[in-house]
Parts: sequence; structure tokens; C-alpha cells
Amino acid sequence: MPSRDATTHWEGGLQDGKGTVTFDSSNAGQFDVSFPTRTGNPDGQTSPEELIAAAHSSCLAMNLSGVLGAAGLTAEGLDVSAEVTLGPDPAGGFAITSIAVTVNAKIPGLDPEKFAELAKTAKDTCPVSKALTGTTITLDASLV
Repeated sequence: MPSRDATTHWEGGLQDGKGTVTFDSSNAGQFDVSFPTRTGNPDGQTSPEELIAAAHSSCLAMNLSGVLGAAGLTAEGLDVSAEVTLGPDPAGGFAITSIAVTVNAKIPGLDPEKFAELAKTAKDTCPVSKALTGTTITLDASLV
């Protein structure tokens, strides 16, 4: 399986510095980051937490599609969002304190209980979920 990489170039201190994250593998773009925008108003910049949210939501959408396929089902549509929360760490500094995942799916003929079971399986077996086991990940899955 392939690996992927990104690079961040940083200049300055924590509060007055700034950086640029480059998606090296895909060449999909460069994104500005800074600590003040990480902990306050994003002001058009991304953050490590937003990048984790993007990774988690896209991974879970793919994984759920695979779990559904293994059950002989195909979604007409999946909308997956992940809200990553940064908060104080009791040991000092900051920590990702929670990730709230929301899944809305259109799958005609599937009952809500079976969908909840399949969505939980997808969350639990998603590679990004596995990588983030150090935080609380909640799942709100519903059919639309």
C-alpha cells in the first residue's frame, strides 16, 4: 500500500509565526496555518484539527461505502462530517479532546437499526479512526 506525505514550512515563534502546509504526494495545494488562527477565528486558514477532520470524514465515507458493499448495499449518497475539538490537556498544553462524526445516508430499503450497526462497524474499522484511538470518537448516523 502507498504512503502519503505532506510538509510544513514554519517561520517565527508560536504566537507571531506562520506556516504553509504542502500536500506533497498529491500536489493538491498549499494551505496557510498559524497558531492564533488555530485557536481562534480561522480567517481563511486551515489547522491540524481541520486536516484531521478532512482525513477522518473522507476515510469514513470510503470505509462505510465498503462496509455497505460487503452487505450487498450501495448508498445513493453519503454525507460524512467530522468535528475535531482542541482543548486544554490536563497534563499541559493542548489535546484533541473529541471527534464528533455525523453520517447522513440515503439508502432506500435499509432499516435504521441495520444502518446504525453498519455505520458503527465502518467507524470502528476506519483506518483513521484506528489511528485516533487516543481520543473520544462519537458517531451520529442517520438515514435521510
